[in-house]
Amino acid sequence: MPAPAHRTRLVDSVLLLAERPRPRTVAAWPHAHWLAVGTVCLGAFLGQLTASVTALVFPALEQHFDAGFASVEWVSLAYLLVLVALLAPVGRLSDTVGRKTMYLGGFAVFALASLAAGLAGGLWVLVACRAVQAVGGAMMQANSVALVARGVPAGAMRTALGIQAAAQALGLALGPTVGGLLVAHASWRWAFWVNVPIAVFGLLAGWFLLPRSRHEPLPPRPAAAAGSRRESRFDLLGLALLAAASTALLLALSTAAGLPLPGWAVLVLLAAAGLFTAALVRQEQRADTPIIAPGLVNTPGVRAGLVVALIGYLLLFCPLVLGPVMLAAAGVPAGTAGLVITALPAAFAIAATAGGALLPRDWSDARRGRTGALVTTAGLLVLAVLPVSPALAPVPLAVAGYGLGLLLPANNTLVMRSIPAESSAVGGGMVNMVRSLGTALGTALPVLGVHLAGAGDGGRAVLLLLVAAALAAVRLCTAGRPRAAARERSAARHRSG
Repeated sequence: MPAPAHRTRLVDSVLLLAERPRPRTVAAWPHAHWLAVGTVCLGAFLGQLTASVTALVFPALEQHFDAGFASVEWVSLAYLLVLVALLAPVGRLSDTVGRKTMYLGGFAVFALASLAAGLAGGLWVLVACRAVQAVGGAMMQANSVALVARGVPAGAMRTALGIQAAAQALGLALGPTVGGLLVAHASWRWAFWVNVPIAVFGLLAGWFLLPRSRHEPLPPRPAAAAGSRRESRFDLLGLALLAAASTALLLALSTAAGLPLPGWAVLVLLAAAGLFTAALVRQEQRADTPIIAPGLVNTPGVRAGLVVALIGYLLLFCPLVLGPVMLAAAGVPAGTAGLVITALPAAFAIAATAGGALLPRDWSDARRGRTGALVTTAGLLVLAVLPVSPALAPVPLAVAGYGLGLLLPANNTLVMRSIPAESSAVGGGMVNMVRSLGTALGTALPVLGVHLAGAGDGGRAVLLLLVAAALAAVRLCTAGRPRAAARERSAARHRSG
């Protein structure tokens, strides 16, 4: 009878869970870790590309499926909701299965779901394919940072994470242009099929270039007291309540924006969202390992920082959805609209990767974030008052994007610096959650505004709401975290001295 370790290897091999080592020539190369970083960058690029490409196909989907904007937006919302729900449990499962295995599986699921999405014959089939695509996205996103951290020397980690962030920014910047050109010269289906070759290449590259994340089967867990077992139990109830509250809120907004549900459903869904949120708060206060730790949220600087992160991603993605609709209503072709909208994520990418170098070195992250929020406010305000024109829109879009590229990295750094080191994984998970929720609200808000007042007046009303949100971010950056700001000023004086 085979030993337990042999049985584990046999089961892993049959289920294709065994992590294959890199070829010896690759593993022996002194710079092999950069090949692993490049593979992780493929997943980072793909995740942001699909987020920004999809926003450009909404008008084409409305026409093809003869559906309302409120229905079409679920092509994005389904992806975001599944992503929010799965990031934490997939990360936990990866500790057992292996991060390389889970990451490569993410590429495979993403490729198959993208292929199916492009073949979808109905809108709700497409929505279901996007939900499956989000499973693959979660498998990649939950493991990317850990693979980089494990695969590079300690001294190269900051550079490696910066390269990964640049890959994300590049995917976000290229998305509108690629999406607009594909819709204008091919079909909306290619906005999903474009993911397939990238995912297949990432799968093959990862198979040969990523190091194994586990070399032997995990040892059997020692017997533990009941309290220890409870501490390691994942907060599935909290996760379910978070997903239910988010889904109910977004369904309520979609119903108010024209989703074919009875009018009374808006009140019912809003009430359900409130009840699920109250139950979530109670659950997180009682859970041994909460997914949204109340103690961390109440840490000085964290609560304000999470709100700023949510506002920031709302401001980043809302124009990506709203812009093509307003430009299409003004008679601008899809290819041109994509080029115009690219100004925002392209400026964001530049600022997020190199924009901070233009600011004084002794500026604190709090001051950088406040400056970014003010620049974003100015760009959005000019955009709200200008006529809808492909000649005028790129400049204020670029200004707003540049401001967000200064705001979000500085804000997220402040959040993570305010969280104790032993809770950094939980803190990073909360940042990922508010990022996805902000993106989801940035998708739903334009649909509601356009439905209530049309692409012209409704679009401008949404832009003015974004200006108010940006001003709120300025206020939070100024007064929301005094202790973090004090620590930053002390660190800045130390650096300058």
